[in-house]
Amino acid sequence: MKKIIAIISLALASSLAFGVETEKICIDKMTKDGKPVLDKSGKPQQECKQVKIHKKLEGTKVPEKK
Repeated sequence: MKKIIAIISLALASSLAFGVETEKICIDKMTKDGKPVLDKSGKPQQECKQVKIHKKLEGTKVPEKK
């Protein structure tokens, strides 16, 4: 039991340490005909997912060989 708690705490700490940001992206559901699927109120249904956003790191140029 202690091992499971330790593994979960390490996983949580590692995800917080790197500072990965997430963004919620929603896409309208479509039928095979390409028409949007509507819910009871007449609005298009959406599929939402949490996506991780990775930051690009700035670097220096590699010197050319002579």
